[in-house]
Amino acid sequence: MRIIGVINKKRKIKPPSNLDLRPTTDVAKESIFNIISNDFEYEYITVLDLFAGTGNISYEFASRGVNNLYAVEINNKCVQFIRKQARELSYNNFKVIRDDALHFLSICKINFDIIFADPPFDYKKTNFIHKNVFENQLLKENGWLIIEHGKETNLDQLEGFYEKRKYGKVNFSIFKNNF
Repeated sequence: MRIIGVINKKRKIKPPSNLDLRPTTDVAKESIFNIISNDFEYEYITVLDLFAGTGNISYEFASRGVNNLYAVEINNKCVQFIRKQARELSYNNFKVIRDDALHFLSICKINFDIIFADPPFDYKKTNFIHKNVFENQLLKENGWLIIEHGKETNLDQLEGFYEKRKYGKVNFSIFKNNF
């Protein structure tokens, strides 16, 4: 796993081997960030990274200059790893929160420009991520919800669906808040 963005570009991150995770591939990550870059200026946005895992996506946003970044992960080992890496990378621009993603969405009072969710591919509550984001109005006007998922998951029928991108086994469904 490596950082692709500006600050710490090409820096390799080596998560502990005892974490049973599936970080977003470099090809998929680079592709989705190219899409995001067309619509957002990183230094002016607020981002939420749900199911943060190793922090792979959070580091990428931080490396691109996001100043308001929140990473939510329930696994304490992952939370400690993300915090340690953030210190080592001198990323002082994000908060790491240990919580269940759906619980966090139900109590959150912050509005985001981008919410990136990368649940396990076999996660049975992916629709609830979308439901909580839209019902609780957690996206700013023209904000995006990006859900990473496997090919078995179809989210095309949900409110605000904009497009789906596929990179190997990785799929991204993008939703826009046009209200």
